Amino acid sequence: MIKLFSKWILLIYRKIWVYEAFLIKLYFKATYVNKLGAELSYKDEDKAILNFANQSFFLVKSQANQSLNFYDFCGEERFSLTFEVNGLNALESIHSDFIKKEIKVGEIENRGHTGKNFVFYDLDGNKFDVWSELSPIFKQKYLISQ
Repeated sequence: MIKLFSKWILLIYRKIWVYEAFLIKLYFKATYVNKLGAELSYKDEDKAILNFANQSFFLVKSQANQSLNFYDFCGEERFSLTFEVNGLNALESIHSDFIKKEIKVGEIENRGHTGKNFVFYDLDGNKFDVWSELSPIFKQKYLISQ
């Protein structure tokens, strides 16, 4: 009876693992590939590599209720990554596109420095920033005129 019970538990565990792997695949597809236009270049049960915005992002499965966000010294939740786009028109276009794709976004804001920004969130609550200014080094490297 114990042997049969342990096989049954193992079978349930395997089904849960397969279902969890399926959900992870759907999550990557739904959030990063379909909504943000990323390319999934590698995925296994605990990590994935996405190509997005001319970068490769290595995503590693974490424990529940964790995100990339952090709190600054004033207690405000902050993003860990900023994406730069080429100008206000590009920023507004991406913001509008994200809203249409039902991605959680913040308002376009003026933070007192050059350009404007908005934040967006993935399904795990990871907060990202988009800025309407390309860095001078990026412009120079990719021959983008002002």
